[in-house]
Amino acid sequence: MNGDEKIVVLIKEIEQGVAVLAKNEAFLANFMAQEYTLLGRQQPAAIIIADTLVNYYTCTETLFFRISRFFENSLQKERWHADLLYKMTLDIEGIRPAVISPQTYMVLLELMKFRHFKRYYFEFEYDWDRLDFLLKKYEQAKPLLKNDLPTFVKFLRGLIH
Repeated sequence: MNGDEKIVVLIKEIEQGVAVLAKNEAFLANFMAQEYTLLGRQQPAAIIIADTLVNYYTCTETLFFRISRFFENSLQKERWHADLLYKMTLDIEGIRPAVISPQTYMVLLELMKFRHFKRYYFEFEYDWDRLDFLLKKYEQAKPLLKNDLPTFVKFLRGLIH
């Protein structure tokens, strides 16, 4: 596979990930408009919200991992999740522009922390104040990523000869 073909594959992987993010957004919006209004702030609603937020961040991180692997593939083993997210803010001269803005980074950092917490949290009781905060960060992340990712894809398309 030549360089242009690899770029096209990366673009398609990003586009596929963006489509999954859109499905996630539609699911949560539908849940909040319908089932949540019936369930209220009960345990099942908290579990669904928490899982959906984790899935949203995991999908985003998967996109970032593919980009990182394509361009630099150098992550600290001990803290690779945090390192990966941070590296997406770097404008690496002569290689690639930043994938996300500093503002996007700060919002996604909260979702990443929650994903890490949830991975080791085995209880079913969630702090609704924390979930409200994370839902706010999620709502902030959506338009930011919808701006950042197409901008990066446009850069990739410019690399194709």
